[in-house]
Amino acid sequence: MDVSQDVVCELCEKDPRFRKLYEEHQLLEKQLQRLDELSFLSNEQETERKKIQKMKLSGKDEMEQLISAV
Repeated sequence: MDVSQDVVCELCEKDPRFRKLYEEHQLLEKQLQRLDELSFLSNEQETERKKIQKMKLSGKDEMEQLISAV
């Protein structure tokens, strides 16, 4: 989905749920980047990485629903 930054900014200002989802998405992205910087992941880290990816995707899906409702 290609959404302009203006739409995202507007929704962040007007919709508390969208803002919360967006902030969580950003935090999850940072956690994912930290894990991706490691050259080797333990089983626990790999499980955590998959969990983060699922949470991030779930949040993204909900944000897309909110965007399409605008």
